[in-house]
Amino acid sequence: MTVRIQKYSWQLAPEHIRDIRQKVFVEEQKVPPELEWDATDEIADHFLAILPDNTPAGVARLFSTLGETGHIGRMAILPEFRGQGIGEAMLRHLITESAGQYQELQLSAQQHAIAFYQRAGFHVCSEPYDDAGIPHLDMRCLAPTLLEAQAGSKRLRPMLLGEDTQSWRFENESSMLDLMDSMVGQAGQRLWLYDRVLDHDLYDRHRFRELVSGLARRHRLSEIRLLIHDDQSLIKRRHHLVELMRRLPSRIQLRLIDSDYPHENQPFMLVDRQGVVFRHDFNRPSGFAGFADSGRVKLLAENFQRMWDAGRSSLELRQLPL
Repeated sequence: MTVRIQKYSWQLAPEHIRDIRQKVFVEEQKVPPELEWDATDEIADHFLAILPDNTPAGVARLFSTLGETGHIGRMAILPEFRGQGIGEAMLRHLITESAGQYQELQLSAQQHAIAFYQRAGFHVCSEPYDDAGIPHLDMRCLAPTLLEAQAGSKRLRPMLLGEDTQSWRFENESSMLDLMDSMVGQAGQRLWLYDRVLDHDLYDRHRFRELVSGLARRHRLSEIRLLIHDDQSLIKRRHHLVELMRRLPSRIQLRLIDSDYPHENQPFMLVDRQGVVFRHDFNRPSGFAGFADSGRVKLLAENFQRMWDAGRSSLELRQLPL
């Protein structure tokens, strides 16, 4: 169904927005009014889905508390209009609205709606919790700009680890970093990284190291391996992943390639048993990412393991003060 999406500030929002939220959340889902109506409404942009005959059908809001993160909330479609693609149209519009404005989108999803958001490119990032008596999970999208660019591709569960079977090609650093972060953000246990150096611009970014830190602390069997050729840049300049490694030595390890042993000439990152980000050479951000590419991951993991076994620890990094 074709719908028109209109954006409003709370001060200029039509009564239809309040009416739909009242009917869906307060009356249908029994959310207490004091929880439904909050101060966030004042700072959010509000969206109204309107049918071709000008009938209001659904609402949502979008706001930011941190400059690079947008929060989607209060998405609701009136019962008589559900199952007609209006929710999908609203979510696509919010992603388009966010592309170029936010590096990340977050939302709190009711448990029954998880699959709906996964189809749009969001992944679960929390355990279930109760909100207003309704089971919820936090979800996020770490690459809204990429999703917006792929809006017409009809991907199933885009960028969902273990589910998205189509490759994502990249030819610039921005796209590569978004794909890396999206994959690491879903890692359950394993992250293996092979590169010439642990480049600060790639691997010492705030978001990437926070994702790696989260993986290292989330699971007692987390295994993060960093395999590089040269550690001199890490000795000369502070690197937060190295500091994290020294604090969590059982979870994060770094080794140097044995130059006399056969090694790969193309860098890659492996996540769990399904995910791979592969670059065509060490010097260019050009390659592809696969979120459900277990066959390729298995082959690269075997090569990685051989290089890892032949590698050595960095004595100089061990001697650096914390």
